[in-house]
Amino acid sequence: MADESAQISGLRGLVDPVVFVAFGGWNDAGSAASQAVEHLADTYNTKQAFSLNPDDFYDYQVNRPEVRGSGETRRIAWPTTEIRVGKLPNDQDIVIVQGLEPNFRWRQFCQLLTSALRSAGAKRVYLIGALLADHPHTRPIPVSANSGDRAVAEELGLEPSTYEGPTGILGILNDQLDKADIQTVSLWAAIPHYVSSPPSPKGTLALLNRLEDLLDLSLDLGDLPELARAWERGVNELAADDTEVAEYVEALEHQRDESDLPEASGDAIAAEFERYLRRRRQQ
Repeated sequence: MADESAQISGLRGLVDPVVFVAFGGWNDAGSAASQAVEHLADTYNTKQAFSLNPDDFYDYQVNRPEVRGSGETRRIAWPTTEIRVGKLPNDQDIVIVQGLEPNFRWRQFCQLLTSALRSAGAKRVYLIGALLADHPHTRPIPVSANSGDRAVAEELGLEPSTYEGPTGILGILNDQLDKADIQTVSLWAAIPHYVSSPPSPKGTLALLNRLEDLLDLSLDLGDLPELARAWERGVNELAADDTEVAEYVEALEHQRDESDLPEASGDAIAAEFERYLRRRRQQ
C-alpha cells in the first residue's frame, strides 16, 4: 500500500469537486446509503485515489477479511475505506468516500479523511445516511436534509439539525469538516423498520432523488426505479400473508397520510413536477 502522501497526491488537480460520503454499519439502515454511493461510484466509472490502512481502524473479528476469486486468482479483500474520483454528466469532478464505519481511532480516521478532502479542494460534502423509522413501505421514503452552516441552509432551503444523542462516524466527520471550514449537508433516509434487511432500493432511490434536487442535476438512476417497484411489490406480498403485519402497515399508512396532508397541496405537487422536468431536460 502506497504511503499516505503519495495517495493524497492523486486527489490534487480536481476543480470544485462535489463529494459524497457514506459508511456501512450503524449509519446505514437497509444498506440504503452505502448502496447510493456505490451506485454513483459504478455509474460514473470512478477510480480509487486513496485508501486508509485497515490495520489502524478495523477489528477483523468484527469486520472480517474476505477471500475472493478462484484458482490462482484468489485474494484477500480487507475491510477499509477508500476515496474514489470521477466525473458527473455536467463534467464536474466527483469524489466518493465509501467504506465501513471504523472500530477504532475515530478522531484520527476523520482527521485523515478531512485532510484528504482538503487536498482534493472540496468545498462542500454530502454526508449520506439511513435510519430505521416507523414509516410504511407503501409511501415515498422521506429523506431529511440539514446543514449546520447557516448560509448553506438558506441557499438550499434546509432546516438546521436539532438532533441530540448518540452519533456515528458521520457525526464525527461532520464535526471535523466544519472545523476545517468545509461545508456539509447531511441526508438521512427513513427506512421502514419492519423491512430493514438489505437491500433497500426504494431507500437508495429516495436518497439519489434528494441529491438531484439539492444539486439541481439529473443523475443516471439505472434500473433503481424498477428495483424499487419490485421491492415494494415483494413486501406487499409478504404483508398480504400476515394479517398482523398488514394491519400494522395500514395503521402506519393512516398515520403518515394524516401528517402529510398539509403538504399535498397543488402548489407543492406543481413545484415537484417542475423540478422533475428540469432535471430530465438536462439528460
